[in-house]
Amino acid sequence: MSEQKELPALVLLDGEFGTQNWTIELDEMILGRDDSAHIVIPERQISRQHIIFRRIKDNDYLIEDLNSKNGTWVNGNRLEGSRQIHDGDEINLAMKIRLQFVGSGITAPATHTLPNVVPSSGGGGRMKLDTEARRVFIQGVEMNPPLSLPQYRLIELLYINQGRVCSREEVVETVWPEAMGEGVSEQAIDALVRRLRDRLNETDPDIPYIVTVRGHGFRLDNPS
Repeated sequence: MSEQKELPALVLLDGEFGTQNWTIELDEMILGRDDSAHIVIPERQISRQHIIFRRIKDNDYLIEDLNSKNGTWVNGNRLEGSRQIHDGDEINLAMKIRLQFVGSGITAPATHTLPNVVPSSGGGGRMKLDTEARRVFIQGVEMNPPLSLPQYRLIELLYINQGRVCSREEVVETVWPEAMGEGVSEQAIDALVRRLRDRLNETDPDIPYIVTVRGHGFRLDNPS
């Protein structure tokens, strides 16, 4: 039997359209709300032809905004023209639809092992992370769909530093390294924490994993 080729893909992170993913199979693939697009998302805020992915070589791709009406953001930055897209990058269409670009392996058989799982400083717990693949497991079950890049950066920071409080300054430096010196609002930090709590609560409603320590920052509660 021939080995199944691994292809890059787009994973829908949340929204009314449920859990979906699309493999990037062609040298050029257009995403939009029109039926003529290769990837169709019937959301009225998305342009008929919103973005295009262009293969550079192998599984390296460029993403380009096709003069969409409501814009495209990659990792929180407005997309102007084209740029290379990397594994784990989060794409926001019209501030309405969130996608994650998965560099390869979307077609690979599922695995039940936990490779490269980093133990927290507090020992075993319900949550474990595979930091190389940016995967999060709770009680042995992988979170699906995966966390967005900012959400993952935050949970990894708290996980590695379990047992101590991480300041808001540390959160900004870790989650938004490109924004250092420009400032990130308190509201942006709180909104990110709230979204991450919601995702964790969907998977494990019994545990309030992220604890706010007023005046100091945040810490992870990861019981065994």
